[in-house]
Amino acid sequence: MHVLILGGTTEARALAEALHPWTRVTSSLAGRVARPRLPVGEVRVGGFGGAEGLADWLRAHHVDAVIDATHPFARTMSFNAARAAATAHVPLLALRRPGWVPVEGDRWHSVASLEEAAAALPGLGAERVFLTTGRMGLAAFAACPQWFLVRSVDAPAPPMPARTEVLLDRGPFTLPGERALLSRHRVDLLVTKDSGGAATAPKLQAAREAGVPVLIVRRPPVPEGVPVATTVEEAAAWVQAKDTAGTRRGVSTRP
Repeated sequence: MHVLILGGTTEARALAEALHPWTRVTSSLAGRVARPRLPVGEVRVGGFGGAEGLADWLRAHHVDAVIDATHPFARTMSFNAARAAATAHVPLLALRRPGWVPVEGDRWHSVASLEEAAAALPGLGAERVFLTTGRMGLAAFAACPQWFLVRSVDAPAPPMPARTEVLLDRGPFTLPGERALLSRHRVDLLVTKDSGGAATAPKLQAAREAGVPVLIVRRPPVPEGVPVATTVEEAAAWVQAKDTAGTRRGVSTRP
């Protein structure tokens, strides 16, 4: 059985490791990070050329199942995966870590996009913003007069806000470290995406303890009709079930 895993997330790497001992795994990385953490098994880097290109790749490489384990905000890739899997008649599963849930003491404000987040800044009275939405979306804040602390794995490129300090760092992050960061830079607003997961969650607790409000961008929905697993174990069990069904029929797991 040949499984294609889309994405360089923590969950994608863990799934590749879980599947690798008993099935062929190819992990596809977008190539946006200069030095990505590579999973076990076969690895390819770069795009496919849209949904049609991905469908062709699935056929050419005899892929039996696809796991969309991309970042929860990789909307284009997720929809291309859904279209390609349907075209090539290959089973598709989305692996999505659960989103964050506010708890008592949180001061969250929810928006649908980075553009809405930028428009909301004046109403929140923010002057010093900790921006953790990644380096690809800074253009939405380019015209904002506030001071921004931007944290990303690789250095961002213009356009970006005029008053920006860049912090190059990669999670997981610690609670003491996030507390110190908010205090040192006198942050009065945290802007983030609802990425979920534990690696970057300490910033939310640090903001809660400091009374710093959080402007959180809601994640886009999974394409309609695509089943969702919320853990690596669920995704591995789905693949194993597909593999077992194919073995019993004596044919490929592809319908």
